[in-house]
Amino acid sequence: MKKAPPISTAPLKNKPFRSVLRELFCKDLRICPLVGILFFIGMAHLAMAQADNKITAAAHSPGPVPAPPTADPVPRGFTQLLEPAPPGSQSVARLHPLAIGFVKTYMDRYGNGLRKMRDWGRPYFDMMDQVLAQHGLPPQLKYLAVIESGLQSTAVSWAGAVGPWQFMPATARRYGLTVTRSVDQRMDFVKSTQAAAKYLRALYTEFQDWLLVIAAYNGGEARVRQAMRKSGQTDFWKLQYYLPTESMNHVKKFIATHYIFEEEGSETTMTLQERQKNEKLTPALSEEEKKETITLLITGRYKKEAIIKYTETDRDEFIRFNPAFDEQIARQGNYLLRLSPACMQVFTERKGVILEESLQLLLRERGR
Repeated sequence: MKKAPPISTAPLKNKPFRSVLRELFCKDLRICPLVGILFFIGMAHLAMAQADNKITAAAHSPGPVPAPPTADPVPRGFTQLLEPAPPGSQSVARLHPLAIGFVKTYMDRYGNGLRKMRDWGRPYFDMMDQVLAQHGLPPQLKYLAVIESGLQSTAVSWAGAVGPWQFMPATARRYGLTVTRSVDQRMDFVKSTQAAAKYLRALYTEFQDWLLVIAAYNGGEARVRQAMRKSGQTDFWKLQYYLPTESMNHVKKFIATHYIFEEEGSETTMTLQERQKNEKLTPALSEEEKKETITLLITGRYKKEAIIKYTETDRDEFIRFNPAFDEQIARQGNYLLRLSPACMQVFTERKGVILEESLQLLLRERGR
């Protein structure tokens, strides 16, 4: 049999993928079927890789400078997320620079729907707050259920995860849920939330970093350990590309959802390194400051804004004396309040009014 002359690929270099396939498979029949199939698979993988790179680049780009009023409106609250946090606040920055592009795109696409969820999802969020508080967990972790299932009890993933917290059967059973042909407690909001709280607590015990906890919840502990080992890092932003793409983006979805609901960060949107840096930036109280103030263990959903208003305490002074007040009292239900003797007297005399206004502030936050 006469051999076919070599096929030149030079004319194909600048042609679209479809044109290349058409010329190779429709016009030139000199390629054997096996080579053709292998070529097709290789080109398909290349196209997919290029598409993934474009998506990843868009997700991690710093994002454009906020547009002037005549351009498309920036999502409500987005520009505030880029401002430095006030001194003594929980966040070193309101939004990590590497998350800006992803969060803006996410807010553009899903912001309106998630803001509506604030209203219809309130009964679920209230229940989750109670369960998470019982396990000593930050209440903001409830937003993990939002990105897992959209608060749908019947949600089923392509991998077989079920329920609002998207448990796989083995993990569900490990944390006390019944999963049989006739009974599936993964779809029970209260029981699955209790199981999720136990799982999140176990993950935090191992990783001590909420962003790594979110990654492990999505992709499994082994994947996070592997990423830490291969990268030699424990900071999510430095090891993120060693994680599966889905797990990496899951963390950013959580951060974006958190900001949409809260319009600010919390300990759950910071790495361990960021939290430690923030603690170092807040100097310890001097012995003189301790002598000039008194403490009182309080219980209830107080808000610092209400206490500052009625006791007329200087805001910076209150934050310095009572770091992470709102976060800790929401999580634990109590706080060792520190004020000057005069301000503490006002607080004890008017704590009923202060608590009532605090509850009104909480209701307004949930209804935003």
